[in-house]
Amino acid sequence: MADMAEHQETPIETTTPTPARTPDTLPAPLAGLLETRLNLDGDCSPVDVVDALFLSRFATGEQAYAHSGTVEKLKPGAPELPDGATVVRTVKDGDRGRVLAEGEGWTMLVSRWTRGCELTVTATSPELAADLVRKTLDGAEDEPDPQPEDVAMGFWYLSPRRGPYRTTRQISAGTWEEVRGNYTAPVAEAMDGLMKTTPDEVAGRLLLLHGPPGTGKTSALRTLARSWRDWCQVDCVLDPERLFSDVGYLMDIAIGEDGGDGEARWRLLLLEDCDELIRGEAKSSTGQALSRLLNLTDGLLGQGRNVLVGVTTNEPLERLHPAVVRPGRCLARIEVGGLTRDEAVSWLGTSEGVGREGATLAELYALRRGTGPTDLPDQRAGADAGLYL
Repeated sequence: MADMAEHQETPIETTTPTPARTPDTLPAPLAGLLETRLNLDGDCSPVDVVDALFLSRFATGEQAYAHSGTVEKLKPGAPELPDGATVVRTVKDGDRGRVLAEGEGWTMLVSRWTRGCELTVTATSPELAADLVRKTLDGAEDEPDPQPEDVAMGFWYLSPRRGPYRTTRQISAGTWEEVRGNYTAPVAEAMDGLMKTTPDEVAGRLLLLHGPPGTGKTSALRTLARSWRDWCQVDCVLDPERLFSDVGYLMDIAIGEDGGDGEARWRLLLLEDCDELIRGEAKSSTGQALSRLLNLTDGLLGQGRNVLVGVTTNEPLERLHPAVVRPGRCLARIEVGGLTRDEAVSWLGTSEGVGREGATLAELYALRRGTGPTDLPDQRAGADAGLYL
């Protein structure tokens, strides 16, 4: 065992041979880059080796073009490697793994996870790389499981490797009739009209849900996605603080992705818990972020794009920036509060644990699960209520 440990600590240096091509055919700055080195030590895994081998021909310029594609849910047995492919390396770890294959003028890396895969090809021409990705992934995507209560929702994030990236997931969402009783009467009445909104009735591009944590703002947005799914694609931005600080990221989201059917669908971008972005002092504390948000809703950036922006915040209305709540900017501005005592007792079926001021939705679900009232965080003003959203 001691000998093995000593062996792992000693780097093993391997050198990728320079491709058989004349250096004078390449720009002078590249001449010194044709030799790449891979240092292996005890911390390296087989996946690291496969990734390094895959990049070697791209790094040397022998295969100077790369193209990628992703499938979120694969059919059984997919994807199949192209005809004439030779498998060079295989790594498998449960449902995850890597396959490195090569053919005439190309190299392919298939990265698998539980349900999907990412495929990247380097090749001697851009056409060859793109054609191999397209043919390999053609017909590889499986149909989603039929679940009528689910709705497709996109999720945007800024990936260090891929840049602005969107993935799609099926999320569960009840109908408005099923969840209406989770909201106090004034909120439910305001939501009635919002759930029935059609594209012709859109007047204002900002949807603002504000109120204490635990009152069901996120649940309402899931139901809204189901109610609008015939005409509006709902996307959740996972890193809104980066969205408005990176112009390239913002432009990719503003432009969006085509649905593939040639129809210009509306899109609702959800930004959750954006307290710092839209509170009264946001202009001075976040720089251009607030200005870019407003520009996306009714400025030049949003012109010609059917884009709505939905924002949730725990801030009370009086603490929000005046530019955010000005008349004409909001399609809806709804304060989502807790249920009254009578509503909470009716929802729970008992008065045990319900205070005189009523309860939030999060508190009611906790009581239904049997959590004692002394275990619930105080949701009132001035309390640390960060545990419930």
